[in-house]
Amino acid sequence: MHKMWMLFDPRRSLVLAAIGVVLIALVIHFVVLSSPRYCDHLGWCAPTMNAQPGAVAARPPAR
Repeated sequence: MHKMWMLFDPRRSLVLAAIGVVLIALVIHFVVLSSPRYCDHLGWCAPTMNAQPGAVAARPPAR
C-alpha cells in the first residue's frame, strides 16, 4: 500500500476524493428535491393556478 502512496500525493488524492463525494451528494440531493414527491413540499415548482397557456404575464407597476 505504501508504494501506491508513493505514486500519488496523499493530500491531493484525499482532497479530490472528498470533493467528488460532495459533488455526488449535491447531485443526488437536487435530483431528489426536483422529484414530484418533494417539489411541492418546498414550493419550488408548484404550478400557479392562475396561469393559462399562451396568456401574457402580468407586469408589476412601473415606478
